Amino acid sequence: MQQGKIWVADHAGVYVIKMVGDVRLTLCMSFDQFIDAMFEADDFASIIFDLTSAEAIDSTTLGLMAKISILADQRKHLRPVIISTSAGINRLLDTMGFSEIFNIMTELPVPLSPDQCLEVCDMDECAARNKVLEAHRILMELNENNRETFKDLVKTLEDSN
Repeated sequence: MQQGKIWVADHAGVYVIKMVGDVRLTLCMSFDQFIDAMFEADDFASIIFDLTSAEAIDSTTLGLMAKISILADQRKHLRPVIISTSAGINRLLDTMGFSEIFNIMTELPVPLSPDQCLEVCDMDECAARNKVLEAHRILMELNENNRETFKDLVKTLEDSN
């Protein structure tokens, strides 16, 4: 499996986030920093996730994606778009309840070409644990299945703080 990368671009307030390969926890700090900057931008208008090159996405990254959708709805009454052509990724999105908070397309209407790749940021164990905890709490709020799936992980992380 190809090491995960997150490519990003901003075109007049339309943010494109392209995930490639096996996207994991190691990118969560830089991804979260990007999320903060995106929502601080004056021209923020919409978000498109391109998952057509993603092979796998871990639950922490999914939690941060859900965070984006929730914040977009709260701040702009906006529902981000996910484009995914992979049956496996689509099943994962469905299981996580993403159809409730995203518009999901199964075909790429036009090629997207983000121009900046997020780098892996150094993070200490505490920062990593807190980011994983935040992401999984968000996923647990989406549906009962997620609540059951992640409750033990969240409890373990909470107890270790």
